[in-house]
Amino acid sequence: MALTQLDSNTALIIVDLQKGILGARFLHTIDEVVTRARALADKFRALGLPVVLVNVTGTAPGRTEQPPRQAAPAPAGWTDFIPELNQQPDDIVVTKRTWGAFANTHLEAQLRARRVTQVVVAGVATGTGVESTARQAYEQGFNVTLAVDAMTDLRPEAHRYSIANVFPRLGETGTSAEIIDLLGNRSA
Repeated sequence: MALTQLDSNTALIIVDLQKGILGARFLHTIDEVVTRARALADKFRALGLPVVLVNVTGTAPGRTEQPPRQAAPAPAGWTDFIPELNQQPDDIVVTKRTWGAFANTHLEAQLRARRVTQVVVAGVATGTGVESTARQAYEQGFNVTLAVDAMTDLRPEAHRYSIANVFPRLGETGTSAEIIDLLGNRSA
């Protein structure tokens, strides 16, 4: 389904655009993703709509077949948001320890308190942090939009699979420019 509308009270969720990911070999350059996420954040802020910045500090407990990617302690500043996002005092900050931003965090309560009915999701990685956050938002009853040009992944196949097969089942997809254009035409 193509992007059709944005609710009057829509929030932007930017997932894991933090200093610790700089230098990773993503499918798309991180500069492109950050530039588009920043354009979205600037527009949301200008309209007085919530912007959520999510960072990750670890992994969920539990046994897995593959060890976590980062076995050593994270270096200082690893969880700091990329400065180009221009973090503002009114931004909602969520620190997570799982792939999705809603599990074991205050995010849902923060959005409900602001009467948010829809979320736009961007960030990294498409097939893990972004997809898990979108799934959780959908499961909590939010309308979901995915800014497909403001996300990337280390694994090209995961990025393509999420965009082509998962995201259309969770909500609507569009480019950051399309989302910015629709922000002025939100429905009640």
